[in-house]
Amino acid sequence: MADSGDFLVDGPERFPRVVLAPGAGAPMDSPFMERVARGLAARGARVVRFEFPYMAAWRRGGRRGPPDAQPVLRRHWLEVIERLGGGRDLVIGGKSLGGRMASLVADEAGARGLLCLGYPFHPPGRPERLRTAHLADLATPTLIVQGTRDTLGGREDVVGYRLSTAIRVEWIEDGDHSFEPTRRSCLTLDESLERAIDLASTFVESLGDAPAPPGPSRHGNTLSG
Repeated sequence: MADSGDFLVDGPERFPRVVLAPGAGAPMDSPFMERVARGLAARGARVVRFEFPYMAAWRRGGRRGPPDAQPVLRRHWLEVIERLGGGRDLVIGGKSLGGRMASLVADEAGARGLLCLGYPFHPPGRPERLRTAHLADLATPTLIVQGTRDTLGGREDVVGYRLSTAIRVEWIEDGDHSFEPTRRSCLTLDESLERAIDLASTFVESLGDAPAPPGPSRHGNTLSG
């Protein structure tokens, strides 16, 4: 793993690069982010991680505050994408908040793909407050990996949502928002994370491993949900 100032980088130099942001309460080097980044890198991906301003400020010794306002988070995502050469050769996404903010800028940035690990379809305990309006018309090829018992959007809830045909949802059986199974499950957390990483790696590979050609930034492939 290389530390490039604002970024943590894992894996070989290749295309497309995978850029991941963490969830609301975690840094870019949380155990979940470490496991996913290193797992994807071991499968041949180039993975770049970053933090939003509020978490970066805490890392520098400031107070640990709430997430920045949505316009700040969106703008920061777009700035990161620009610094990394533009969305054409990037699969963007992340855990929970990181993936949600990526989904809000993916089409605008012309991202090659979108990878959401535990998408927060609604706030905890507020299933009526859906965060899905923009997902109905999303054009970027997207993979959402979701735990079947995620309290921010489980299988019984998500099946009724109107989602773009560019989105594919894959399920981690008995997993919560971080894919952790119950103690009674026949699966372990390690097995659940391995499945999530395998799904993510296959998705990234499906988007191609060469720089996108000049011209329109939208990648041609779509995935049916």
